[in-house]
Amino acid sequence: MGDSVRAKLFTRIGTTDDVIALRGLRDQIHEQMALLQAEQPIEQFYTDLNEVHDALIRRAISLSEAKLARMGHGSPPVPYAYLLFGSGGRQEQTLSSDQDSGLIYENPANEAEQEEIEGYFRLLSDTIVATLQAIGYPPCEGNVISSNPLWCQSLSGWQTKLDGWFQEPNWECVRYLLIVADCRCVFGQEALLESLKSHYYTDTLVNQTIVQHMLNNTMRHKVLIGVFGQLLKEQYGEEAGSLDLKYGAYIPMVNAIRLMSIKAGVRETSTLSRIAMLSKRGVIGEQDVVEYRSVFNLFMRLRLMTMTRAEDGVYTNSGKLPHAKLTKPLIDELKAALRIVKKLQRLVQKQTRGRQ
Repeated sequence: MGDSVRAKLFTRIGTTDDVIALRGLRDQIHEQMALLQAEQPIEQFYTDLNEVHDALIRRAISLSEAKLARMGHGSPPVPYAYLLFGSGGRQEQTLSSDQDSGLIYENPANEAEQEEIEGYFRLLSDTIVATLQAIGYPPCEGNVISSNPLWCQSLSGWQTKLDGWFQEPNWECVRYLLIVADCRCVFGQEALLESLKSHYYTDTLVNQTIVQHMLNNTMRHKVLIGVFGQLLKEQYGEEAGSLDLKYGAYIPMVNAIRLMSIKAGVRETSTLSRIAMLSKRGVIGEQDVVEYRSVFNLFMRLRLMTMTRAEDGVYTNSGKLPHAKLTKPLIDELKAALRIVKKLQRLVQKQTRGRQ
């Protein structure tokens, strides 16, 4: 996407005041980008695509603020940051994208203001989620979303919540902590998120019990290659013969690189940025960087092959590569890539257990 085209596109998104028109613009852009995906280098395609997602989300937030002002609720009473988790936080969204989000706002000056400020941001979060849904972003099925009070808190509320998760390392709390590691500010005061991350990484790096629990969570998704080097495909049902690319390739790699990064205090959220920073800090070697980037870009390219376009224009993603697309050259490429991810998982296990 050229600079002039990008500028015009973002101007259109930033000046669209009607939600229906914004939805039409989103669908039009996604259709154009779907045609471009075979022509662009994969990293550039995802950079452009995620910039579009960010611009649409920011516009939805601005429209939601304006709607609350028209309804007599005024402007945001204190600074806040709107957060993205999951693939949005990692800037790895495909054309198919749901809402994984949260909100953090500045601590009220006194207790008397707390209820009013909390009420405003709960209402704002509800409005943003509804607006994004109307634009074509369905809510997260796991309810990791800003309209859930668990993910909409003041800075002190968030810090208290993190402390609780660190002190009670059950499966759900550890899952939440890993979700927060992918957190990125898409709108508002970046400094609020930086304060939260400083709290997060201080606690993580001194708590090896938590890191061990994170390892157990990280390794729950197995790489889909067997002991004899065969791909482990779906065996039953309508998707028999397909390969679960999301949970058998992409997620295992994302999770392994994320845990390495947490342990190293790396605050970057995208997988490729994490790989670069891990190399800079001497955690992985130059050859590792070359292999990991190549494998990750392969997975990102293949993720685009798992999408389908629904009748309403929204793309959906099963995460599975159909049997018909698994050609012999692609199978050979996948086998080599999955062997590297399996080796990466073993390295993460060794590094984590070695620090106990």
